[in-house]
Amino acid sequence: MRCNEAARLLLPAAVPGTPLVDAVPPWLWTAHATLTRPGPHAAPDAKGPLHGVIGERRFEAHPTVRKGGSVAWWLVDDTDHQLAREALHTERERTAFLGKASSVLLSSLNLGRCMDMTAQMAAESLADAAVAIAPARGHRLPVVTCLRGGVPESSTVAVDPDDVPGLGEALRGFPPVPSRWIDPLTAPGWMVPEGFGPVGSIVITPLPGHGVAAGALVLLRRTQSTAFSDDEEVFARLFAARAGAAMSAARLYAEQAAITEVLMRELLPPTLHHISGVDFAGAYRPSADHERIGGDFYDVHPATNEGEATLVSLGDVCGKGLEAAVLTGKIRNTLHALLPLADDHQRMLGLLNTALLSSHHTRFATLVLASVIRSGNSVDLKLTSGGHPSPLIIRADGTVEETDTTGTLIGAIPDITSSTIAVSLAPGESCVLYTDGITEAKGGPMGDALFGEERLKRALSGCAGTPAEGIVEHVQMLAAQWLGGRPHDDMAVVVISAPRTHHLSAVDGHTRGRFTG
Repeated sequence: MRCNEAARLLLPAAVPGTPLVDAVPPWLWTAHATLTRPGPHAAPDAKGPLHGVIGERRFEAHPTVRKGGSVAWWLVDDTDHQLAREALHTERERTAFLGKASSVLLSSLNLGRCMDMTAQMAAESLADAAVAIAPARGHRLPVVTCLRGGVPESSTVAVDPDDVPGLGEALRGFPPVPSRWIDPLTAPGWMVPEGFGPVGSIVITPLPGHGVAAGALVLLRRTQSTAFSDDEEVFARLFAARAGAAMSAARLYAEQAAITEVLMRELLPPTLHHISGVDFAGAYRPSADHERIGGDFYDVHPATNEGEATLVSLGDVCGKGLEAAVLTGKIRNTLHALLPLADDHQRMLGLLNTALLSSHHTRFATLVLASVIRSGNSVDLKLTSGGHPSPLIIRADGTVEETDTTGTLIGAIPDITSSTIAVSLAPGESCVLYTDGITEAKGGPMGDALFGEERLKRALSGCAGTPAEGIVEHVQMLAAQWLGGRPHDDMAVVVISAPRTHHLSAVDGHTRGRFTG
């Protein structure tokens, strides 16, 4: 056996007279024996260079078969290249993981699910177990724990975050703090998942959010696992940044949804029922199925004192969607403030017109007001229109009358005009207030015909004696069938009915029941 000076330094035992098997590592001797074995054989580098470790370095071994059957081995130090390849592979895996984490975490705006996925993904790729902690709700911390290979478990714990080193700072998020190592012996019991076993190392990493901290991530490894390296700690912080952004977005969405829900309750039309001896029913359908509010609205304001009239308002703001809904809210609030003037419809409309003209809105509205009061078995109405379609009266015999009330658009010009008429409803008769979204619904067999006022009147003529709620449902059904799923404007309808009454009369000395109407 012969070797050059570089090989002698690498393999001190490789001296003349020493068998090769005693001088080189087993992986190199095995390859050499294969090459020198009598008969056909495959070269070790048939599928690429031979790789092996000598000391703490990695080498590529390239054989050259010489005349006479001897083999010369050239050893190339491949340690740095191998480390670079491994680092590149690791970096690619981490990049793919972070991309997947961003996709999974940002796909949901549910805070609970974000915490579940944060703990589960961290346990699978960063540690043996993970704990995701959100900022306190009162005196309790929302916590999600997850073991590697397990499922996330949610709970709340009543603790002071400042009692755990690094946790209080991480949850506050200001000033920015790095990851914090803590002594496993000082970790509280709630932080270690049940069945985890002895803890070898724990690190607490802040979850940065949008301007405020989104929470904290606790990573745990068992005693038999290697401790977190600096590189792994940096990688954990990169994951924490994505998890924190997702949790922060979910929390912001939840807060905005709660605020929207509160505001929405004020904008949604009320549920109508029997008031002061009069039956009321109403329905609203926004222009888009995913919306709950729009430009059509109605309200019923019961009388504050017995013997006074109930005020009904139904209107249509130019446009649809959220911007129109904002103006409907302003109109409804203004009308509510003008209730002391409910007996004077024209003055109410005039003051509302002034209020709209003085606002920053450039939209206008149509409106109809109805004062409703029970008078014996009948219901007396006072109707005033502000550029709105005239209300329709369904008589007991099926006749449908169009009321003769007209007026000017509200919020369009400084001086408006309007006319008020009085109508009386006998028992079983109804007054229908509606917006033009119903009559202008485009559909039918060819898809381009308007539903129209005449078709609405014919439909209502068959509703004589029908309760208010039934009339509303019938109109809604007919409009929906006519549309056939096509786009449409906001639609609203309110029905005011004089209920059928039950009287007692004496006949032949006996008291018998008699329905009128």
